[in-house]
Amino acid sequence: MTQDAFPAQQQAHPGWTDEMDPVPDHGESSYRGNNKLAGKNTLITGGDSGIGRATAIAFAREGANVAFTYLPAESGDADSTMVLLEHEQNERLAIEADLRESHTCSDVVRRTVEEFGSLDILINNAGYQMAREGGIENMSDDRIDRTIRTNLMALLWMVRAAVPHLTGGGAIINNSSIQAFEPSTSLLDYAATKSAINNLTVNLAAELGPQDIRVNAVAPGPIWTPLQPATQPEAKITEFGSDTPLGRAGQPAEVAPAFVFLANDYDAGYISGTVLGVTGGKPVF
Repeated sequence: MTQDAFPAQQQAHPGWTDEMDPVPDHGESSYRGNNKLAGKNTLITGGDSGIGRATAIAFAREGANVAFTYLPAESGDADSTMVLLEHEQNERLAIEADLRESHTCSDVVRRTVEEFGSLDILINNAGYQMAREGGIENMSDDRIDRTIRTNLMALLWMVRAAVPHLTGGGAIINNSSIQAFEPSTSLLDYAATKSAINNLTVNLAAELGPQDIRVNAVAPGPIWTPLQPATQPEAKITEFGSDTPLGRAGQPAEVAPAFVFLANDYDAGYISGTVLGVTGGKPVF
């Protein structure tokens, strides 16, 4: 089924959900939980909007306690996510945090453990991308630093802080991307970090397996989130997702079940070191 073209639109970074046309589907009305994560304490980075919000909703409806981080500029989206989580019968925590410093990552884990008493699942979802014009010679130091710190260094810092708390069946799920497999030159730095995340996922699975910690990744394709109008030219927005075999972009609600699958021991207890594609048919190998 192909989709109608998205209306041309742009926003300032980081983008806001309610200003998108159409507003993304996070599973607010559709996701039905089956108690697969009952009592699990979960920390999601970048949980205020997009895939992070959809995952927070899904995990809460599966019975998990959910903490999530958000940037100061994303407080409006964070408030909306908290309202959605308040409808569920579990604990919830929103943490304003810029994860580009190691001490902030450590503090986020500490606050989550203090609030919930323990940590079972870490989802490294926060990411930064910005489509660029011109060649690599036009890439600023600030842009390179922000992309690598947000996408890669923060992931390492979060895992380092979380591992001591993830004993006895813990799970780490990283957000990769189709860009790791089909990189766009306009997202050169972003695509490189996503490829590195795949490598880290496999390597961490090997290192942490003896501690009974599973490590996997989800690789989304073109998903309709605030990142798109905030980082892509208007001309790209109107065609967004049309190049997939399914002929359309995905919704955040269509990615969240992959995180639920990899997080719960009932379905994925023997799965580690895997990158699961949710790409509308684009290959992830």
